[in-house]
Amino acid sequence: MVKYYCCAGMLKSSWDQVCVAFWQRYPNPYSNHVLTEDIIFREVTPTNCLLSRRLLTKTSRAPRWMEPYLPKQMSSSAYIIEDSIVDPQKRTMTTLTWNISHARLMSVEERCKYYINPENGSCTEIKREAWISTTIYGLSRAVQEFGLRRFKNSVTKTMKGFEYVLAKMQGETPSRTLTETATERARGTALAAKEKAKDLASQAQKKQYV
Repeated sequence: MVKYYCCAGMLKSSWDQVCVAFWQRYPNPYSNHVLTEDIIFREVTPTNCLLSRRLLTKTSRAPRWMEPYLPKQMSSSAYIIEDSIVDPQKRTMTTLTWNISHARLMSVEERCKYYINPENGSCTEIKREAWISTTIYGLSRAVQEFGLRRFKNSVTKTMKGFEYVLAKMQGETPSRTLTETATERARGTALAAKEKAKDLASQAQKKQYV
């Protein structure tokens, strides 16, 4: 049994800019899980389409409940194959991505199509499809649900990473990352707590001497 998922997204940048950003999107603050990227081959077809295949290495952490079903010395990283075809005439870019590591435990295939927004030529639409499957008997539903949650989380990071890279390409100041925002909030909370503690200590001393 295979679990299917489909979603759509939009980037407020032209198709040409998105295609350029696609090859420059690593590293970015939202892609810390991507360790390496290597081009296996690249060629231009007789119809001037650009075909590419890349090998990506990403971190891969399984949930605790799945650990008893995994090899004891299972690697914490996973290898991903990414095929892509850029068609400059049709103005489309299609990618197909799938994992070659731990595929028997959980296989995730993703297909994305990038094309010009028919109502706004300065924006790019993204149609994203995913197929999640497993061979673990008795836990297929749990594994697929886990895979889907991880996939959705990955999509959010991918879109934020795209927006970050596009902003830098266009000379704009990228919006602050989640880490930076959280750090700033934490510092503000700690400072407020420190000031409050000082006030309470001061009031306690006053009561002691009254």
